[in-house]
Amino acid sequence: MIFELIIAIIIVRYLQKSMNTKTNLPNWNIVLTYIMYAAVILLVSYALFHAARPVTKWFSHALLLYLIYILYNEKVFKEARQVLLAIAPFILLSVFSDILQLTDKNQYSTLKSLIDSLAGFAILWMIAMWLITNKQKKALEKEKIKTQAEAEQKTIMASMKDELEVQVAQRTAELTKQKEELQHTLEELKATQSQLIQSEKMASLGELTAGIAHEIQNPLNFVNNFSDVNAELIDELNAERLKPKDERDEQLENEILNDIKENEQKINHHGKRADAIVKGMLQHSRKSSGQKEPTDINALCDEYLRLSYHGLRAKDKSFNATLKTDFDESVQDVSVIPQEIGRVLLNLFNNAFYAVSEKRKVESEKLNGESSRFEPTVSVSTKKMEGKVQICVKDNGSGIPQNIIDKIFQPFFTTKPTGEGTGLGLSLSYDIIKAHGGELKVETGTGEGTEFIILLPL
Repeated sequence: MIFELIIAIIIVRYLQKSMNTKTNLPNWNIVLTYIMYAAVILLVSYALFHAARPVTKWFSHALLLYLIYILYNEKVFKEARQVLLAIAPFILLSVFSDILQLTDKNQYSTLKSLIDSLAGFAILWMIAMWLITNKQKKALEKEKIKTQAEAEQKTIMASMKDELEVQVAQRTAELTKQKEELQHTLEELKATQSQLIQSEKMASLGELTAGIAHEIQNPLNFVNNFSDVNAELIDELNAERLKPKDERDEQLENEILNDIKENEQKINHHGKRADAIVKGMLQHSRKSSGQKEPTDINALCDEYLRLSYHGLRAKDKSFNATLKTDFDESVQDVSVIPQEIGRVLLNLFNNAFYAVSEKRKVESEKLNGESSRFEPTVSVSTKKMEGKVQICVKDNGSGIPQNIIDKIFQPFFTTKPTGEGTGLGLSLSYDIIKAHGGELKVETGTGEGTEFIILLPL
């Protein structure tokens, strides 16, 4: 009897503590508190009032059966039904024993030993189920903690996800804006690059034109001089013919006529020379068709060497240089775009003359304006190789420093002062030679000059 009431008090405390009824189930917490108080009162009454024990015992049975009913019937106590399985056999056996003792004492006496044995098994069952329940409870608590942690983690992840989505959206908007700005900048750079390339082409055309103007001046001077001489000879011939017949000198007249004829031949020769120079200028300045055609490389090199030289002479009358050519006569016509290869040669010759001109100035400054022994020299040579033709443009200038040798073919890189070079000449030349399936290489040594080597397929 006392054991049953102690069990009731323990179960009530267990339910209140494990299920936190005070907070989660306040109404049921009051009911359980009343049950516990009732169990305490019955326990005290059973201990103090012997005469009231039979009544106290049945109230105790009623209290425990009510507790079993609550655990079985109420859904809120579903998690605590393991307790019901633990105490139900013992409580029911105790109730059955008391009923049997009250109704049939003889039968009770017969079955007492069996009932006591069953009570012992019921107590063992209750202890085992209690331990199992505690173990499961701990496992459930761990699982609950784990679930809560996962839920918290999911909440944190969801919050981070939302935050990341906002950041990604902001970053995407920034990148989109940067992309648009870069696209706009790229378009401006492309336009600027096109303008610079056109500027470089026009600069080369200007230098070519200066050379042609200087070159064409010679045949024009011859034409003018011989025309003036012919005019004087014709005046002399007319004067001779106005004399009386017996005073005229026929031999002088014939000599004057022969001189006029020779002069006309020279005028014709230099006129054709001027015509060839003009055609060459038009050939260079007109837009390239992009079609390759058989071209005399030796003649092309010689022509552009002299045009480049005269172009520099037109800007600096004091400049003089030695021009050397070494052409391989076995080099036949090569299939190239002559305007493009001419532009490459003109750029290389201009650079070579610029290099030797700068070195001449440096040498002159070292000697305080006195003439130095340095002789500016630019040479060009061709050589037929296996399946290729090699063109070498060499100067005896100051050379290219080794720390920038890898940059000279990069667009916009130049060693010339601001305003004197765009940095596109060698870059364009490199691209043109590559487009022809050839190679453009450089060999240089500081203070020893520079040699550019063009290899073109035959």
